[in-house]
Amino acid sequence: MRTKKKYRFTNDLYVFLVVVHIVLGVFINQIPGFSKLYFALVCAFFIINIIIALPKDKTMWVLFGCAYIAAAESLFRMTGGGLFYEFSKYFVILLTLMGMFYNGISGGAYPYFMYLILMVPAVLVASINLGYDLNFRTSVAFVLSGPVCLGISALYCYKKRITNEQLLQVVACMSFPIITMTTHLYLYNPSVKEVLTGTGSSFATSGGFGPNQVSTLLGLGMVALVVRVFLKSPSLFLKLLNLGLLCAVSFRALVTFSRGGVFAAIIVVGAFLWLLYWQSGFKRKQQIIGMFVLLVLGGVITWAISSSQTEGLIDNRYTNKDATGREKEDVSTGRLELFVHEIQGFLEHPFLGVGASGMKQERLEEGGKIVASHNEISRLLSEHGILGIIMLLLLVFRPLVFRSQHKGNVLFYAFLAFWFATINHSAMRIAAPGFIYALALLHITHEKRPVHRQQLKRKPS
Repeated sequence: MRTKKKYRFTNDLYVFLVVVHIVLGVFINQIPGFSKLYFALVCAFFIINIIIALPKDKTMWVLFGCAYIAAAESLFRMTGGGLFYEFSKYFVILLTLMGMFYNGISGGAYPYFMYLILMVPAVLVASINLGYDLNFRTSVAFVLSGPVCLGISALYCYKKRITNEQLLQVVACMSFPIITMTTHLYLYNPSVKEVLTGTGSSFATSGGFGPNQVSTLLGLGMVALVVRVFLKSPSLFLKLLNLGLLCAVSFRALVTFSRGGVFAAIIVVGAFLWLLYWQSGFKRKQQIIGMFVLLVLGGVITWAISSSQTEGLIDNRYTNKDATGREKEDVSTGRLELFVHEIQGFLEHPFLGVGASGMKQERLEEGGKIVASHNEISRLLSEHGILGIIMLLLLVFRPLVFRSQHKGNVLFYAFLAFWFATINHSAMRIAAPGFIYALALLHITHEKRPVHRQQLKRKPS
């Protein structure tokens, strides 16, 4: 009975928080400067709660704070709420360092120490190679803040024990600021038709900010809401609420015209549902199939609305055509050329690479433009050389070894898929892929139901 009441209370609180974050989105859009106040309150809230929490609760507050701020990164960037551009990564690092101070780290996390140390040679090479046109500190911080965020987060999360219920709360925490951002986007740009001029990624439908990053975090919101639909929606009301939120977020992700975040979300949802289905019993599998049919139906309706609102331009975008219906030559929108260029950089400098931001320096010298990498794998190879290969192998195989020993995390492959899909289209421009990679390293335990034993009555002697 106690477990049931707790579960119901959690969902009641969830609905309340959804409403609060919709209201916050309205305030951010309508009240100048409110985003800065919201940002300050959020940062203070999580830092204070980590400090005052009981030792057994500190891990959860660290995870809540990191999840929230990582999901809110594009919102704070587009509304000018944050202190500076890369703040979210540094805040995640700060919270995880606080967590290490209070909770320590697992001895088995040493490979991630190695991962962090392997970045140092690239900084030394950059100090020699970077020209005066690029600021050394900001250029190095731009490309390494994401990997450092991943390394510190992984160090902290490795083998930290939390329950499956607590993990779902962390995932829910990610969805709240994305709901706020979605609300702001609807108010910022109510009519999609009026601002679209072609099939390229649209700043106008992305809150005036980078469509790639906005699409990535909206895709993360889609994943969080799908998890909520399948695992934390026991009533019809909650199913309809979460499906409605999912459709609303999916629509805004589609009309950014940035495909990376949407494709990543589809891959991640596929990884989650595949593992969930095969770990479930017969009755649960039937429920999953039924919910999947509703999910597909919601997706079809959302696509139809998107197609209508964009007057067919979204269909052209996803079939690689321009506004007139002619097929485009490059489906990767220039990313393949960058990838090939960075692989060439690795082949020319295979040992220590060209250094942090070295490829950006080369592109500036050759083409006169500063163009940042969109692919973390090719960036690792070109800027770190052979050390980059070691770093990549460590990042891929260490979680798989961990998984072979601890199989309780139903979101393990979903977390890894989000990290891998995101770094292949958006590098590590935001904190989310690094932190979500670290969530795959949590040791998930399942709460045992209390056993009620009947006392035997003694027979009267």
